[in-house]
Amino acid sequence: MSTSTLQNSLLRPPILHILRAAGFQASRQAAVDSLVDIASRYLCLLASQTATHAFINHNDLIPTVTDVRMALEDVGALSPQIGAMEEQSIGEEDTRGMNAFLKWMMGSENKEIRRIAELSGAEGEVDIEAGAEKEDYLTVLKKKHSKTGEESRFQGTALGKGADVRQVKVEGGHIHHIESWENKLREHKRTSKPHSAREPSSAPLSSAGSPLSDIQHTG
Repeated sequence: MSTSTLQNSLLRPPILHILRAAGFQASRQAAVDSLVDIASRYLCLLASQTATHAFINHNDLIPTVTDVRMALEDVGALSPQIGAMEEQSIGEEDTRGMNAFLKWMMGSENKEIRRIAELSGAEGEVDIEAGAEKEDYLTVLKKKHSKTGEESRFQGTALGKGADVRQVKVEGGHIHHIESWENKLREHKRTSKPHSAREPSSAPLSSAGSPLSDIQHTG
C-alpha cells in the first residue's frame, strides 16, 4: 500500500463523520474521494509548513504552539491577520484571526461534529478530558489486528512510533560507521582541488612534420 493510499484510507472515516455531522445521509464515492484528497493535501501542507517554522525558529522538528499558529497563518486558516512587522510597529499583537478561529471551532456550527467526536460535555461544551479518556477508532482498529495488543508490530511505520536510529557498523578498516565514511568523503571533496583544464603548451611551434613546411619545401 502506497503512502497516499494509506493516508486516504485513514482519512475516509473522519470525512464521513464530518459529512454525517453536516446533515448528509448519503454521498457518491467520487465525491467522498475528492473530499478525502483535498483534506489530505491540506493536512500535508499544514504539516510541512509547521515543520519548516519549527526548524527555522528553534532548529529542530518538534513543533510548538507558535509553529502551528504560524503554519495556520500560511495556509490562510487565520484571517484577518497582519504581519509580524506591522505588529512590531503598532506595539500590539494581532489576535483577531486566532479569536475568529476559536469562535468558529467552539461555535454552534461544529456542535454536531463535537458530539460525534464525543468531545462535548453535558451542556455541549468541549470536554477535552472526557475525549482524552476514550480511544479513537484507529487505536481500536490496531488493537483488533494485533494479537498481543502491543504497538511493536507497527513500530517504524506510519501507524506506530518511529524506529530507533541505529548506526550501521562497517567491518574491517579504520572506519567503523557509515556516517564517519560520509564525513570523510565530504572532507576529501572540500579539500581536494578541482582538476584544471589543460593549459596550452608554451613550447615554440615547430615546423617539423607540419603540412605548411611540406608545402614550402615542395618544388
